Amino acid sequence: MTAIALGMPDVPTKLADRRVSRQIQVGSVAVGGDAPVSVQSMTTTRTSDIGATLQQIAELTASGCQIVRVACPTQDDADALATIARKSQIPVIADIHFQPKYVFAAIDAGCAAVRVNPGNIKQFDDKVKEIAQAASGAGIPIRIGVNAGSLDARLLRKYGKATPEALVESALWEASLFEEHGFRDIKISVKHNDPVVMVNAYRQLAARSDYPLHLGVTEAGPAFQGTIKSAVAFGALLSEGIGDTIRVSLSAPPAEEVKVGLQILEALNLKQRRLEIVSCPSCGRAQVDVYKLADQVSAGLDGMEVPLRVAVMGCVVNGPGEAREADLGVASGNGKGQIFVKGQVIKTVPESKIVETLIEEAMKIAEEMERDGVPSGEPLVVAGA
Repeated sequence: MTAIALGMPDVPTKLADRRVSRQIQVGSVAVGGDAPVSVQSMTTTRTSDIGATLQQIAELTASGCQIVRVACPTQDDADALATIARKSQIPVIADIHFQPKYVFAAIDAGCAAVRVNPGNIKQFDDKVKEIAQAASGAGIPIRIGVNAGSLDARLLRKYGKATPEALVESALWEASLFEEHGFRDIKISVKHNDPVVMVNAYRQLAARSDYPLHLGVTEAGPAFQGTIKSAVAFGALLSEGIGDTIRVSLSAPPAEEVKVGLQILEALNLKQRRLEIVSCPSCGRAQVDVYKLADQVSAGLDGMEVPLRVAVMGCVVNGPGEAREADLGVASGNGKGQIFVKGQVIKTVPESKIVETLIEEAMKIAEEMERDGVPSGEPLVVAGA
């Protein structure tokens, strides 16, 4: 009988082709076209407090954030933009509401882009020509950011509420005003706090324009609720190839937004994976404390940058299969654990030695990957030829 090699299976690397969109440049980060989907966040500090804002931007940068947005509601905030834009390690977008004069201040300050909210900037339509000329001259893109909570009063009267059609009409109307002046260096967002409305709005917008799209569920809520709403909405759209940059909005520290955003992209194979822990939810069959094992392994491997999938399983039903499909895994039971590396059992260890053994083997695999030149975060699971 011929032996069958069991190891990691070939799986599709993506769910759908990306929607074809034009590409813009936000500082050093390309958005749209064939550029990878990027992750954004927004500072919670007063922008006028330059030190605190730069400190938070540094923390966001360390967490993997690629673009950061800062609020600019006052003249003091506008005055701080030049220093922040110059010293930030990632591109800075100025977030402008109510006062069009701050749009020009942000452009003059050298921000990488400007977000404008046409629903609440006074006499915005009358300023489009000037904004287009200033942005074009500086090579700075504009995000037209339409929000359900601040929709233009004319559209609220027409549709009765912030429907997908109302959000899309607002965005495309403002884009058309810029187009009249030859400016198309634009990205668009149409955010709503209801994921279903938001998804429908972006689908309509994607079908009617080729602008790059910034995805967001606005006011998504506390960390748990907001994570679920964002994952559902982003997953639906990104799995259809819709979306070029994302911002997860949480009532939580900004670095948590970035963490969730990165995990969403990694789960959809839209971002190169790093460490991934596969662990069972436990049940009456489990003969070890799976929760404790998974937490200890996660803590021991925290910060690992190589693309490593580690399976921590607690019983003999699914454990061997899941452990075999991972780069490294353990199937536990009867006070011991079978350690798998690349689909093969390499040793059996007492339960008390499972965590340290997994960490030791993970370090060996990481060293081998680095020697072989596997880039940080490059997925090992690839599509078959």
